[in-house]
Amino acid sequence: MPRVPFHYVDLRTFCYETEDEKRVLDALRTFLPEDFEIDRMENKGHHGDRIIVFSARVERADEIRHVLSKVRELPDLEGLLDELDDRVTDNTEFFLRLDKQAAFKGEVRRGGGLTLRAKVEAYPAKKEAAVENAREALLGEE
Repeated sequence: MPRVPFHYVDLRTFCYETEDEKRVLDALRTFLPEDFEIDRMENKGHHGDRIIVFSARVERADEIRHVLSKVRELPDLEGLLDELDDRVTDNTEFFLRLDKQAAFKGEVRRGGGLTLRAKVEAYPAKKEAAVENAREALLGEE
């Protein structure tokens, strides 16, 4: 099995008081392997409203491959690949925002509501190497 050039992938979303908790969890699960554990933390917003933060850290290679396979379903994957230099930081982190409403429907689109943050392996730990490793992973050439 080919290597996966990511140390981990973090996925996070917020569930606001006006949203259904199960639906928000279902949206996050669109990107996760079956029965993957999701952390839940309850907070209060500025006006005292309830905000739940759901997050998951994916660290095992097969599970990271699952997340990558979902990201590859993006209809504008080529556009994402063109933006990799802007989406990978000097600290070799890759960031992507995903559409929470689409994810609830099982669709994968860029948008708002879900945040994906991944630590890209790069030796040496340079942005250029991280961009290339992320590109290969997103193309399925790990």
